Amino acid sequence: MSTQRKRAAWATGLTEDSEYYDAFVSIQRGLFNTRDRAEHTRKRKTVSHTFSTKSISQFEVYMHHNLEMLCTRWDEMSDLAHGKYAKMDSLHWFNYTAFDIIGDLAFGAPFGMLENGKDIAEVVLEPGAKPTYAPAIEVLNRRGEVSGTLGCYPYIKPWAKYLPDPFFSSKCYPSNIYPKPLTNLTEGIEAVQNLAGIATARVNARLANADSIDRVDLLARLMEGKDENGNKLGRQELTAEALTQLIAGSDTTSNTSCALLFHCLKHPNVVAKLQKELDGAIPASVDVPTFDMVKDLKYLECVIQETMRIHSTSSLGLPRVVPPGAGIEILGHHFPADTVLSVPAYTIHHSKEIWGPDADEFVPERWIKVTERQKAAFIPFSHGPRACVGRNVAEMELALIVSTVFHRYDFELYQDVLETREGFLRKPLECIVGVKKRAGL
Repeated sequence: MSTQRKRAAWATGLTEDSEYYDAFVSIQRGLFNTRDRAEHTRKRKTVSHTFSTKSISQFEVYMHHNLEMLCTRWDEMSDLAHGKYAKMDSLHWFNYTAFDIIGDLAFGAPFGMLENGKDIAEVVLEPGAKPTYAPAIEVLNRRGEVSGTLGCYPYIKPWAKYLPDPFFSSKCYPSNIYPKPLTNLTEGIEAVQNLAGIATARVNARLANADSIDRVDLLARLMEGKDENGNKLGRQELTAEALTQLIAGSDTTSNTSCALLFHCLKHPNVVAKLQKELDGAIPASVDVPTFDMVKDLKYLECVIQETMRIHSTSSLGLPRVVPPGAGIEILGHHFPADTVLSVPAYTIHHSKEIWGPDADEFVPERWIKVTERQKAAFIPFSHGPRACVGRNVAEMELALIVSTVFHRYDFELYQDVLETREGFLRKPLECIVGVKKRAGL
């Protein structure tokens, strides 16, 4: 099936959601994994006000707080290097940043990963149970891989935890397949349960202290949301939506930030051009710029869009099923009922027919003048009723992360290839760089 046909199949909106989404249900169905159209519409209306222009302007303060902590930690490393580059895996730090920001927004407080410099989060599997602690980033990685696999093979979901394959069970996952040793909390089906436990712990704590907390954040907006009948989200539904935001707003942002740093450092001319634009918009005395300072910077936007195109962190297609009946006709090709269709973003974002012979190259300047066809083919946030409801928050967060790190720091790249692991998302394995404060800052 050609790229155009895939794109057309998505754009028609004539397909229903497949069983793929059932694998991502842990607490109860949220906006992402609700298959019933009427229920999905209800949830989207209830949640969408959370991401209004007014709401996201009130979220910026929480992004700033965590980016200031990132600067503090990177300044410490830079100072200890005494003018040389401090070596680090930038992926870890982008993970910590994204998780702490979404923790602040969706659960009322950061996880403390930036402050502690490690991957850790509280888990409560049942109300009133004694909390344990888990590496949330690893848990999310494993959850995405397992749920994505079960989505493709939904008939094995009821039996997955009993399978001897360590990918699904809580036994040790072989080190020759997965490069890091895993604790029981991050393995197989356990990862799905423990990610829900992280969300449950945070939402319960917030609701228990709701009267004493005065914050306008994502969770507060979700708590205010009402459907067309005036009904608010119940506790479980609220927790499910907060979990959806944790999943949607953490790994996607950190993966994109990491890929952006790598591709920019592979092209020093891009870094020079970007830093020149940032220096003209951000005073030297400012550690973390305001969104107003950077929201209209054209080259910054070009760099972010080109990264989302070439890396395509949500690279797999989200499956849809042709509904019962005579099927559908797309560009002269007939698809019968029950056919599963999808649009892999990576495929369409790398189409030379659409983007030209340099489609596999990182060229931010292509966004200075794009065709209508290219605009239509750019789907990093999906398309139609399934499009990412938090797109505005994601774009603000990426603009603030990128402008902060490139305005304040210089980097050296210590690897030639950005290796990735393909699961539900396209996850970089590492990005080893040197970092130091720029002269005069």
